[in-house]
Amino acid sequence: MLFVSGCLLRCSYCHNPDTWHLKDGTYVSAQQVIDRLAAFVPALKSLDGGLTISGGEPMVQSGFTGRILAAAKRMGLHTAIETSGFLGSRCDERYLSALDLVLLDIKSGDPETYRKVTGRELAPTLSFAERLAAMGKPVWVRFTLVPGLTDDPANVEAVARFVAPMKNVEWVEVQPFHQLGAFKWKAMDLQNRHVNTPPPSADLVNRVIAQFRSAGCRAR
Repeated sequence: MLFVSGCLLRCSYCHNPDTWHLKDGTYVSAQQVIDRLAAFVPALKSLDGGLTISGGEPMVQSGFTGRILAAAKRMGLHTAIETSGFLGSRCDERYLSALDLVLLDIKSGDPETYRKVTGRELAPTLSFAERLAAMGKPVWVRFTLVPGLTDDPANVEAVARFVAPMKNVEWVEVQPFHQLGAFKWKAMDLQNRHVNTPPPSADLVNRVIAQFRSAGCRAR
């Protein structure tokens, strides 16, 4: 897993707010990363592993991450990115051709809820998802379940109805909200809207998974 800095979204439940700004990262060249990765290729292949780039948002530094992904493919490694899809228009065919899997966060199905969650618009993410579906690129959709924020049945249903017809979506993963990143918000003196938000109950998680499955999604 490679984490990169830079993200245009400001998700209220983000567990890596320390990756929002490029200036807060440590500079390394793409070649340094590639050389380091090459040293691990035998071990990664023996474990049936690969390279996943997360962040932050990999597409903020699309030239940098694209070069690394292309090198990983040449090494015979499985490649993936974790992305909101908000900057999907930056992703050209060459970039996508170096990807075996896209882990796509669709954070809400209702545009107003999406703006409340991220501070950005939903439409670019949906457009990117449709583009991936049209080319048959394997995708796992991630949906973060936050009590009192993203758990409204209509919001979940909107995501489920959008994703269900997409044959390229191998999984919908419901990710329960957690407090593991709360210490970063405190250390960075950021206002944490979810300081008192509990993780979703097992019943709530099961209800949301059932909603996705009822719509025709393969969900877990």
